[in-house]
Amino acid sequence: QVPLVESGGGLVQAGGSLRLSCAASRRTFGTYGMGWFRQAPGKERAIVAGIPWSGGSTYYADSGKGRFTISRDHTNNTVYLQMNSLEPEDTAVYYCNQYYSTLIPTSIWGKGTQGTVAA
Repeated sequence: QVPLVESGGGLVQAGGSLRLSCAASRRTFGTYGMGWFRQAPGKERAIVAGIPWSGGSTYYADSGKGRFTISRDHTNNTVYLQMNSLEPEDTAVYYCNQYYSTLIPTSIWGKGTQGTVAA
């Protein structure tokens, strides 16, 4: 598996939006879908949203429900995370990765993209 490349981070004011992009790699055997994860300062990396390879129901962590939308463009094999109504607590490095049915990601990580929300 090749590390994924994330983009689209930046600095926004609270209440603003960011749209993250991830150039998805070929599906790794045994994985369930593509997900977005984030790691805030002093916290562990955690999943934010996931979209199954099968096209089934998407997953959202409580932190992003109602504000974040994950989607995939099959034509260019890109996964997006639209983040609206951003809060300072959303400040983190955002990563995309494939994950297994238990929401556990693979061990291959890209560099991520920094998203900073100013109060």
